[in-house]
Amino acid sequence: MELVLSIAIGVMTSCGVWLILRPRTYQVIVGLSLLSYAVNLFIFGVGGVKSNVPPILGDDVLPSTLTDPVPQALVLTAIVIGFATTALFLVVLLASRGLTGNDHVDGRN
Repeated sequence: MELVLSIAIGVMTSCGVWLILRPRTYQVIVGLSLLSYAVNLFIFGVGGVKSNVPPILGDDVLPSTLTDPVPQALVLTAIVIGFATTALFLVVLLASRGLTGNDHVDGRN
C-alpha cells in the first residue's frame, strides 16, 4: 500500500508542477489543486493507516495500534481551505480575463 501511495503522490506532484509552469491561468489553478492534493495524501500517509483494528479504545486494544488522528484532522482542514482558495483563484481569473481580455500569466497574448 505504501508503494501505491508513493507512486500516486509522485505522479500528482509532477503533474501539478508541470501544470503550474504552463502559461494559462486555468492550468496554473488546476496545477495548484493537484499539488495540494498530493501534499494532503503525503500528510495522510505519514499518519500511518492501519487496518483490522477497531477505532475505539477498549480494554484489549493498545493505543499504539491505532491510527494517529492529527494528520487526518489536518488534511480535512486543508481540503476545506483548498476549496476556498480555489474558488478565490477562479474569481480572480474571471476578473483578470474580463479586464485584460486574455488569461496568460506571463503577459503574452
